[in-house]
Amino acid sequence: NYPPSAGLYGALGATAALVFANLGSAYGAAKSGVGVAHLGASYPEKIMRGIVPVVMAGILGIYGLIVAVIINNNIKTDDYSYSSYSAFMHLGAGIAAGLSALAAGLAIGIAGDTAVRAYGKQEKVFVAMILMLIFAEALGLYGLIIALLMNNAATKYGDLCPAS
Repeated sequence: NYPPSAGLYGALGATAALVFANLGSAYGAAKSGVGVAHLGASYPEKIMRGIVPVVMAGILGIYGLIVAVIINNNIKTDDYSYSSYSAFMHLGAGIAAGLSALAAGLAIGIAGDTAVRAYGKQEKVFVAMILMLIFAEALGLYGLIIALLMNNAATKYGDLCPAS
């Protein structure tokens, strides 16, 4: 029988993915939203293009949700079906996705706030703002990709660490 703690570690992976990704998403949306509010008060005609950082920050929460659902669907409670190896791989996958999305949210929030305010004063900043946001968002995407690869390894090699 595999250890009962395996389910705990798998669930912690799903939790870490969702919680940290949502923290990054919330911070990015809130921080860049302050810049959008300033833009709307100063230059209301530019607000639709200025809302891009808030939307990109919101996507980070979806990355965490995807990983959490995938991990949760792979946690097995039957005897001899969920090893410690799978559990630790799922924990690592959740942490990788969650912390990557958190870092991306911090970058989007700070860069988005400043870039939106600059866009209000100079329209030529828009393309540079989009590029900065794309590279910041890519950090979260890297974590999602690694989490998916780790989940595949957990599923493929799930019987490596049976309980003694």
